[in-house]
Amino acid sequence: MRFITKSHIKIPSRSKSSHKGDNGYVLAVGGCENYAGAIILASMAALRSGCDLVKIIAPENVTSASNAYSPDLVTLKIAENHFSLKSFPLIKSLSSKFDVLLIGNGIGMRDETRKFCKQCVKEIKSLKVIDADAIKAISMDDAENSIITPHAKELELFLINSKINKKTIKRLNNEKRIDKKSKLIKNIAQKFLNKNNIILLKGKIDIIISKNNILYVKGGNLGMTKGGTGDALAGLCAGFLAQSKNLLQSAINASYFNKKIGDILLKKKKGFTYLASDMVNEIKKLRNHS
Repeated sequence: MRFITKSHIKIPSRSKSSHKGDNGYVLAVGGCENYAGAIILASMAALRSGCDLVKIIAPENVTSASNAYSPDLVTLKIAENHFSLKSFPLIKSLSSKFDVLLIGNGIGMRDETRKFCKQCVKEIKSLKVIDADAIKAISMDDAENSIITPHAKELELFLINSKINKKTIKRLNNEKRIDKKSKLIKNIAQKFLNKNNIILLKGKIDIIISKNNILYVKGGNLGMTKGGTGDALAGLCAGFLAQSKNLLQSAINASYFNKKIGDILLKKKKGFTYLASDMVNEIKKLRNHS
């Protein structure tokens, strides 16, 4: 088993002559009438990773909350209070101006929103980070050039959408040995991985699976069960990816940072009182020392 250490971390470099935009633009699509925080946390994590700009496209309540939270977030509101296929032409037209599409954080599970997510993932060919409800809306046939960041239940729904045999999914869910579980996932998802996709399965030990690699990331603690920590991870993936254009390295960096920050905050806060927003604020310190 190959475990990630600090020696595997590669922070994207910056040219001394670079201008605004040369170090990555992220288009963040998420949020709905009931969930504003997730896409904000993900977007702030992307910015803290070092990319130049994050633009949030979301319903008005989400963009208003984003503007109030930080002046560093650029926003564009959609007319509806949730995403539907009506929003797709806007996302499609804007995506070519950005390095990475981040989609799914707090986006909700309405039928029309699921269809929207599926169309975005299928038709937008640029680099993508797919998280949360967007994972539940797609199958392995839909995505390419992507990092998906599921927890165990989201992975199960993703496999169900992909019409994987129920006995195979049950076997996967019942497997306790992480090395056997990761190899089984790789075998099940090989066609998906062959389309330049990465699976970053969140857990006590994160599993990063690419076409040719299975990697493991230790660390973290029980405080990371709090809402929003996964959004921070997705944002880190998107921010690093916008800078480097390297899917596997971005997943490695994001998982390592996310777990390391959780451990730092456990000591600093002397327990499980830290929040996902605390994690976002801690990124800059860890990044500067990596």
